[in-house]
Amino acid sequence: MSVLPLLDKLLTILWAHYKSRVSYAALYQSMVEERGGKVQNDHIAFRTFNTKVGSQPSGVEAIARIFTALGYVRKDTYLFEDKKLTAWHYEHKTNPAYPKIFISQLEVDKLSKETAAKIKKAVADAPDLLSAADAQLLEYVAKGEELNQTTMDALAANLAAFFVRPWAAPLRRVVEEVDKESQYAAWTLLHGNSVNHFTAYINEQHVDEWKDIEDTVTALRQAGIPMKADFEGERGTKLRQSSTKAVMEDCDVLEESGAKGKINWSYAYYELAERGNVPGPDGKLTRFHGFLGAQATNLFEMTKLG
Repeated sequence: MSVLPLLDKLLTILWAHYKSRVSYAALYQSMVEERGGKVQNDHIAFRTFNTKVGSQPSGVEAIARIFTALGYVRKDTYLFEDKKLTAWHYEHKTNPAYPKIFISQLEVDKLSKETAAKIKKAVADAPDLLSAADAQLLEYVAKGEELNQTTMDALAANLAAFFVRPWAAPLRRVVEEVDKESQYAAWTLLHGNSVNHFTAYINEQHVDEWKDIEDTVTALRQAGIPMKADFEGERGTKLRQSSTKAVMEDCDVLEESGAKGKINWSYAYYELAERGNVPGPDGKLTRFHGFLGAQATNLFEMTKLG
């Protein structure tokens, strides 16, 4: 079937592009492979606006429709009331080795009227970068139909090209003003559908001298990678996480004059996750596959400036 080869190609392209922007992830991969280990990503995260986004579906559906066509199914829901966010995670229905997909959406109408209006105006004319032809091919693949190699390669490249900012560069002033109420909103205005982060699956890295996430973080710090100061989750619990600091990028903005400009802003961090065991339906221990809201709340802050 074409679904898995197409998914493999898409994930490979997204991972390569992400590493080109987040050097910490590329260095982690080199360090793991030099020690005879392997990189398996636990999950990939995306951010969206739950409001009218031009021709693109609003909220999580903009991203989810691509992955559900490629074999993912929706699992748990997460509410972040203080941040005005709702999120879902998705897992591949036939192969748990594929990274989970974590998609959040900002409930724009829960922000102040002024901030919500600025966001809505900035994204109102966004095109849907998933073309009708590619959506049709995705539907075709989802039904189990085969694509020839040339068509599959072209579709994978087109799908990867979806994961960018689809709307015009926002006004510098708008980004700075929106950031005062929601750093999540400012980030999403600048980066749109781009990958927010990938996450190393520590349980599956198989580096003998790094027995856990603490050893891994210590090694990354010693290699000069700036890391989060503390861990999310206690040792031995069902989910323990850390991350690098976010890399900074010069992002496109518009000045009040209409001229093109740049603003230096956070892009992405590389996250690390170590999963513990929980009792399954049959009472036997099984690895925890979900997420914990309080921990995710703190990790959202890794793209905050300052």
